Amino acid sequence: MEFLHTVFITILTLGILVTIHEWGHFYVARRCGIKVLKFSIGFGKALYTWRDRQGTEFAIAAIPLGGYVKMLDEGEAEVAPEQLDQAFNRKPVLQRMAVVAAGPAVNLIFAVLAYWFMYQSGVSTVVPVVGTLIEGSIADTANIPANSEILSVDGDETLSWDEVNLKLASRVGESGSLVLTVRPVDKVNVVPEEYVIDLKQWHIDLENESPLTALGLVPWRPEVPAIIGRLVEDGRAKAAGLQLGDKVVSVNADVVDDWYALVDVVRASPNTQLTLQVQRGVELRELVLSPALKVDQAGGSYGYIGAAAQPVDWPQEYKRELHYGFFDALIKAFNKTLQMISLTLDSIWKMIEGVISVKNLSGPITIAKVASASAASGLESYVSFLAYLSISLGILNLLPIPVLDGGHLLYYTVELLRGKPVSERVQFLGLKIGMAMLLTLMLVALFNDFMRL
Repeated sequence: MEFLHTVFITILTLGILVTIHEWGHFYVARRCGIKVLKFSIGFGKALYTWRDRQGTEFAIAAIPLGGYVKMLDEGEAEVAPEQLDQAFNRKPVLQRMAVVAAGPAVNLIFAVLAYWFMYQSGVSTVVPVVGTLIEGSIADTANIPANSEILSVDGDETLSWDEVNLKLASRVGESGSLVLTVRPVDKVNVVPEEYVIDLKQWHIDLENESPLTALGLVPWRPEVPAIIGRLVEDGRAKAAGLQLGDKVVSVNADVVDDWYALVDVVRASPNTQLTLQVQRGVELRELVLSPALKVDQAGGSYGYIGAAAQPVDWPQEYKRELHYGFFDALIKAFNKTLQMISLTLDSIWKMIEGVISVKNLSGPITIAKVASASAASGLESYVSFLAYLSISLGILNLLPIPVLDGGHLLYYTVELLRGKPVSERVQFLGLKIGMAMLLTLMLVALFNDFMRL
């Protein structure tokens, strides 16, 4: 059932983003007087088709991994003389550029609208309070106090951990100083203090840790008792007899204080027999299980039993509900989209420079898993993921790589400057280079996906 849910959500997500992307091309092409022959969501055999009054065929195809808009074009087929004025290739170069750019542009506009919907409906966040510091870390050396709220990073207000993480991610691989403004949570009348961190000392292994962890900051979290709240169907925990609501009291006679202590023991014990004392109702039972062996991207191993904790409520003082009016939400959404565009472009450039490893590239498997998880977390989480993915799709398509929209825009820009089109020989060479680049990126992303499994 979980697999079917993941497949459905993935198809729905890709369907939404592909539809709005191709609609951008379609809409501007129609406005420019170009005849659109076909609008397809998906590739391969058409499962369902219909036509509008202008003769355009709309189709939903069997392979839901993309889509396309087919326009009347002399480069693809012979065009009747009476229809030449509706051919894409006969239109002025600026109109052709507008048609090509419209797809990615609509993806970015959709992201603004999605974020606007979120901010106007209300966003539930967790106050960015530092619980503890990792001993010997940069944050520990800088004497950043525990139990304090991060008010801003480099002067930009941070109302949630999401905003803190985005600001930290944007500074990965950079030099200079990072400025954190914090204030103790129990002393709201105290003047906030600034702590300056030298980024030269900030060494991050993004494959195995987040920027936050690398800095040495551990977010505050409520006490989570070792009570089973979810079981994976084919996991070791369920096979051993654990049930929902069971409280793990001890492991190998050592008392388990909370869920995190249980996780530490499990992760440190792959393929090792563990004896669990479990409280079920008023009874105490003894169960034996052996955590499965999992391997991370760095080659390290850890134990995994396929169980999750029973959810706990966060204290009200550590939660924050953000509500914005119509125009404030729009401004906030626009700024958020710009921030995500900047972060995406910055990450691509740092990957080219070698600051960020290509192991951080994700493919369709990771997208499917995250889409399913975000949908399961609620509408707010799913809409946020849709907006982020729409931005990624828009930016990716604008890269100056032949085959992508950005590659076509590059050719048309050259045509605009030279006064004549790029030769077919150059376009064909660019096509082969672009296909090779995309195929390489797809293979790397898929390899990373399988390694994460």
